[in-house]
Amino acid sequence: MAGLGAALAAPLAAEAQPETRVYRVGILLFTDRQAVPGAAFLRERLRDLGYREGHNIMFDERVSVGRPERLLESAADLVRRRVDVIVTGLDPETHAAKGATDSIPIVVLAATDPVGNGFVASLARPGGNVTGVTFDAGFDVASKRIELLKAAAPKAKTVGFLFNPEFPGMAGYVQVWKATTASLGLGFQAFEVRDSKEIRAAFAAIKHARPDALFVGSGWPTTVDDRQRVIDFTIESRLPAMFVNLAWMKQGGLMAYLPSDQDRARRVAVLIDKILKGARPGDLSIEQPTKFDLVINLKTAKALGLTIPPSLLLRADQVIE
Repeated sequence: MAGLGAALAAPLAAEAQPETRVYRVGILLFTDRQAVPGAAFLRERLRDLGYREGHNIMFDERVSVGRPERLLESAADLVRRRVDVIVTGLDPETHAAKGATDSIPIVVLAATDPVGNGFVASLARPGGNVTGVTFDAGFDVASKRIELLKAAAPKAKTVGFLFNPEFPGMAGYVQVWKATTASLGLGFQAFEVRDSKEIRAAFAAIKHARPDALFVGSGWPTTVDDRQRVIDFTIESRLPAMFVNLAWMKQGGLMAYLPSDQDRARRVAVLIDKILKGARPGDLSIEQPTKFDLVINLKTAKALGLTIPPSLLLRADQVIE
């Protein structure tokens, strides 16, 4: 009798076992994953929280490298697929996702100006369907980058800034760049590049203006080849350059002062986890990075004929040799 009872109970217990919920996460990027702060580490950080691809989570990633006009189409398609949350890389992707849905939660990996661009009411109280992490801890971080570039190239009298003027939130950085260069007694030169097609013209303008150093602010949908072209140009032109993204450093950039990509991915993964467990994005504060690393590439410095001051090397968190 006891054996018969156990045999009958087994199938009942199996039937009572709840099915594992499989969450669908959409990822929307307008450049490759390596160029979006934190994107390359996001899945790993979600695994740390217990999410296993194919078991309880699925990813639907859309990348529009060099074709930003496809962002709206990709965002609309993710909405049609009824994803549980949309992860966006930067502000252009967030704008597209916001235009496609006001109900599906959106989590931003690196927001430039979420308040100024109208994505949220405030950092502390977003109030809508968007939350996430900002790219910087405010625009003033750009001042630190210029100061570090000046420390690496103390003889520099003018600094050129290579950036996309149409990138959402870029105006805030330009304002800080101008104020900081003026305070340091440096000349300010602007070189605009909106997409890959304009890089060659930007190079020609830089050669003509002959700045003493270059600040690569990016803001256009770069590819691996784009980044290498810019880095090679700075070396060939003997231009000490500051970058704002780890992807540039991996390809030979001279120096960067940037938030930790792994810490950013961890923060975003925690926000996604909270949302999948029922939290509303409008109740989750937009977070700002708190840990910044100074990375210096001595191999590139040698190629530039540049000697990095020992005092600056002592401040570096990572030295590439």
